Amino acid sequence: ANQNELLSVRLGLVLGSSISRARPLTTSRIQSRVSIAAVVSVAEPGRRKRKCLGFLVGERGEVSIMSMTVMRPARGCCCHFNNAINNCFNLRYRRTLKTPSLAAEFPFVAVASPPTRLSLSLRRRLLTVASSSAATMSSSPSYDKELAAAKKAVSLASRLCQKVQKALLQSDVQSKSDKSPVTVADYGSQAVVSLVLQRELPADPFSLVAEEDSGDLRDDSAQDIRARITELVNDTLSTDESSSSTLSVEQVLKAIDCGVSEGGATGRHWVLDPIDGTKGFVRGDQYAIALGLLDGGKVVLVGSGTYMQPLEGGPAVEVHVTATENPEEASFFESYEAAHSLRGLTGSIAEKLGVKAPPVRIDSQAKYGALSRGDGAIYMRFPHKGYREKIWDHAAGCIVVTEAGGLVTDAAGKDLDFSKGRFLDLDTGIISTNAKLMPLLLKAVKESLKEGESCSSSM
Repeated sequence: ANQNELLSVRLGLVLGSSISRARPLTTSRIQSRVSIAAVVSVAEPGRRKRKCLGFLVGERGEVSIMSMTVMRPARGCCCHFNNAINNCFNLRYRRTLKTPSLAAEFPFVAVASPPTRLSLSLRRRLLTVASSSAATMSSSPSYDKELAAAKKAVSLASRLCQKVQKALLQSDVQSKSDKSPVTVADYGSQAVVSLVLQRELPADPFSLVAEEDSGDLRDDSAQDIRARITELVNDTLSTDESSSSTLSVEQVLKAIDCGVSEGGATGRHWVLDPIDGTKGFVRGDQYAIALGLLDGGKVVLVGSGTYMQPLEGGPAVEVHVTATENPEEASFFESYEAAHSLRGLTGSIAEKLGVKAPPVRIDSQAKYGALSRGDGAIYMRFPHKGYREKIWDHAAGCIVVTEAGGLVTDAAGKDLDFSKGRFLDLDTGIISTNAKLMPLLLKAVKESLKEGESCSSSM
């Protein structure tokens, strides 16, 4: 059962007929590291006042409760309480207030609450319900080994790419049928990630949805490039202690071809863009090795936040999206290549928002990374008509932003759906920002798209 629905039902069983409105909240509406949230509005007989109780169960099973009494109708009460629940959650992370008697009965519980008239017995009953929900969560899959394998795979692939970029030769560049450049590093990166994931996770069925295949490399004219890729892959893997044998050309090509999976809504699928932003890579600018994991059509490896760590080693630093609320103080990212997005449309949206700063144009999913650490406040991507977004261009970036507290949706405000195979079927474009700016951004997008349709119909 859906965890949000499960908690809402259990709260309903506890409070019975006194509930006038029970409303589960999706994680995207509040801090992303919360896995269950619910708001309950309880009517006081004969009075306009309503008691609202908010319930949060964190990824590690910790529970927070917040309650307040407001002079609002049921719907307004719950909507108003959404903001209060955020404040409660933030308070818990800054300064946790513990109720001694509750802490003794439920050692894992931290209760952050303002003064409340709700009885201690009622809160105890609710906490009992929450503890059973938390126990259900504790049995959910752990992705620790997958995360460790992914970090190793991407780190090794990054070293391969750095080596090639420093000594980029004209013979290292090949052309695909869509005319975009593909480098030796692109193929080598995919081979390394494929090989490392299979080696580190030997017991798991392996499915990889990736951008490249070896079709062009098997041509007779690509013999030198095949040899160069194989050499790079072997040199890179030799730096890892768990690697013992030298790979043949055919073994490397087969590793590249592991990326032909179609993905889908069932099972686990790794999603890889071995070098996102190949033009930026060739120029010596930004690029990203973007690896994500789908489980049941959802991007996972979640719950721990977003961290930035030097490739050479060192401590990981947690990052967050900007807390900017004023669009005039915001800056926005868009694609470096004009062919990748409708700049006239993004300019119109920025103007309606009141954004004063010029757009920051950079390559690849590095835009998601920059957004996640607060370098800018908004990312907009509106490709030309007829273009279909691929899941490997957004899966890793999406989870990096959402784990940093941001939101990523299509132009209609819907979450991106990675369960449909290799492509994203979405409304018009992709936007990303923090929770405070998203309503304003969606409004500006809607108005700009409507104006564009009116202009098209009048021509």
